Amino acid sequence: MPTDPVGRFLAALDPDHREAVGARPRQEQEQLAAAWERELESDDELDTLDELSPPAAEAEAARRVLHGQAG
Repeated sequence: MPTDPVGRFLAALDPDHREAVGARPRQEQEQLAAAWERELESDDELDTLDELSPPAAEAEAARRVLHGQAG
């Protein structure tokens, strides 16, 4: 399991998004990973999901970050 924020963020993505984000510049990946970590820390709904399934909470936060960035 990756321990750096970018690796953890990429692991939380579905395969198609993982490939697309992995092809972006490292700086952009780091910015997305930082936004993902903030999403995990700040959203109370994700805290509850994290208690039930940490991978599901991480995947949901990753989806939110990507959708927020695209919108």
